[in-house]
Amino acid sequence: MAKPKVKSLPDLSHLARPGQEIVLRVTPKAARDSVILAGEVLRITVTAPPEDGKANEAVRKLLARAMGVAPSRLDLRRGQTARDKTFVYLGG
Repeated sequence: MAKPKVKSLPDLSHLARPGQEIVLRVTPKAARDSVILAGEVLRITVTAPPEDGKANEAVRKLLARAMGVAPSRLDLRRGQTARDKTFVYLGG
């Protein structure tokens, strides 16, 4: 199955600073993948279900694409099983 395309992603390259904490709210099992930046609030919706870390990995990949970095450079620090998550950009 081909990966669905995200129509438009906001430019989050300003978050790509080593040690930067990125706090966001996640909605799994959504109709489509999207990244919404409204002021200081970052919301990400993914089609992946919240089981076996599938949604977390989908969020990591989508966030990395919006930031213009490799997904391996993002570390999930808090919120493995919660909707509110904190990723840290490791630099590189």
